[in-house]
Amino acid sequence: MNPERHVLSITVENYSGTLSKVAGLFSRRGYNIDTLTVAETMDPNISRITVSVTGDEEVLEQITKQLNKLIHVIKITDLTLKKSILRELMFLKINCTKETRSEIIQMSDVFKGKTVDISPKSITVEMTGDEEKNNAFIELVKPFGIIEIVRTGLTAIERG
Repeated sequence: MNPERHVLSITVENYSGTLSKVAGLFSRRGYNIDTLTVAETMDPNISRITVSVTGDEEVLEQITKQLNKLIHVIKITDLTLKKSILRELMFLKINCTKETRSEIIQMSDVFKGKTVDISPKSITVEMTGDEEKNNAFIELVKPFGIIEIVRTGLTAIERG
């Protein structure tokens, strides 16, 4: 069976060390975390961890079983099995000159990006979207020279 990417939404009690225990479970079992985002929910005592991991159904089943054994885990939802909205935030610092600045801004506008900083030699663009869109923008601006990329990793919510 081919490994595929799974996005898990893990609702946990918001205690010091909970994230460390969840991440530690993945590393102890030899599973690589592709992306990881964490934040409080509307209830400050509850946090949501969104993690993407690559593996087959057997790997996913083992991860889920092990996560359910952790005392602070409330609920695990595999968002890849449901209709979900997946996004990531990305900042790109791109080389530019006076001559290329407007071209980069126009490309950013087409991708619904936002210019958040301009200096004489660079421009920083904020991009929110799915990974494919963000990767396409990266490829488009590579010829200008990318100075730095910062990505949040996936965050997700179930539709409806």
